[in-house]
Amino acid sequence: MSGGVDSSVTALLLKKQGYEVIGAHMKLWDYVEVGGDIYRDGRCCSLDSIADCRFVCDAIDAPFYVLNLSADFKKDVIENFVEEYKAGRTPNPCVRCNSEVKWDVFLQKAEELGCDAIATGHYATIERGENNRWRIRKGVDDTRDQSYVLWGLPQEALAKTLMPLGALRKTEVRRIAEEHGLRTAARAESREICFVADNDYRRFLIEYEARQGRGFEPGDIVHEDGRVLGRHKGTAFYTIGQRKGLGIAHPTPLYVQQLDIDGNRVIVGDNDSLLTEGFTVESVNWVAVDRPSEPFEADVKIRYQHSPRPARVNPLTDGWLHVTFREKQRAITPGQSAVLYDNDILLAGGIIA
Repeated sequence: MSGGVDSSVTALLLKKQGYEVIGAHMKLWDYVEVGGDIYRDGRCCSLDSIADCRFVCDAIDAPFYVLNLSADFKKDVIENFVEEYKAGRTPNPCVRCNSEVKWDVFLQKAEELGCDAIATGHYATIERGENNRWRIRKGVDDTRDQSYVLWGLPQEALAKTLMPLGALRKTEVRRIAEEHGLRTAARAESREICFVADNDYRRFLIEYEARQGRGFEPGDIVHEDGRVLGRHKGTAFYTIGQRKGLGIAHPTPLYVQQLDIDGNRVIVGDNDSLLTEGFTVESVNWVAVDRPSEPFEADVKIRYQHSPRPARVNPLTDGWLHVTFREKQRAITPGQSAVLYDNDILLAGGIIA
C-alpha cells in the first residue's frame, strides 16, 4: 500500500471478496538520501502516506506493517538509475522496481508472513492463458493502463499476484473510496519517479554523485555535421529527442540525437534525424508466450506515453530480439522499455539496447 487511493481500494475490494487482507507499506528511501522538499512533497514513503495506509487498514479491520526495503531499493533501483544515465541511457525505474523489489523482495516478505499472494493497485489484469502460461492484459482504463511497467515479472510471481483494479476505471475507484469513507479517496496522484521528490532528476543526479565524491564532466555539444555549437554540463543531463534546455543558439530547432559517452559529446540535429524504424532489445522476458522460433507481427510500445505501433519482431538468441516498425518512430531511446502486445495481451518486454 502506497497511501494512495488505488492500493486502498484494492485492499477494500479484496476484504469484501472474503480474502484475509494484510496491508503492507514498502519504505523505499529516505529524504536525507534523495533530497527534495519533505514538507511540500506528498508522495510515497512519507510519514503522511504511512499514516493514511494505517487509517485505511483500521477502517477495513486489516493488520498493517511497514517494511523497510530501502537497502534493496537503493542497490537495485537507485544505483541502476544513476549508472544508466551516466552510461547515456534513459532508464524507467518503475520497471526495475517491479521486477527486482516488489515481485522479488516484497513477495518474499509476504510469504514469510504466511500470505498466499500479493495484491497491488496496478491498472492491469492477470489471467491464465490457453497455453497454461500466466499473462498480463491491459487495464480497461486506457488513461491509466500500467501493463507497460509489468513486463519483467516472471511466471512464478504472476501466479501469486492479484490485480483487482484492472477491470475498473479511475473514476470508479475514487467513487468506491468515497462511498466507503476512505481517507485516501481524494488523494492526489503522481506518475513521476517516487524517489525524485521534486521531479528534477538532474538535481537528484548532481546531489547523489556529490555525496559519493563524484561529479559530471562538461563537454561539447556537436551538430551531426561536425560543428561544435556549445558546451554541455554532463551527458547524463540530456535524453534522446530533447529540445529544450540545450543552451545553444541556432536558426532552426535542434534535438538531441545521440549521447557519445566515450567522446563526452552531445550530438544534436534536425527532428527528421530522430525517425528510425529498427532497433534491438535486450534482457527480454517472454510473458504470455514461450520465445517464438520465427519472426512475427506485434504492436510495440517504446515509452510509457507512446501508443503501440505495428512492427515485425524477430526473436534472436535468448534475451534478445529485433524490432522493425512498419512506420518510422521518433526518438527510440536506449534504456527505455520496449513492450510487445497482441491487442491487449502483453507478449514480452525488454530494454532498448
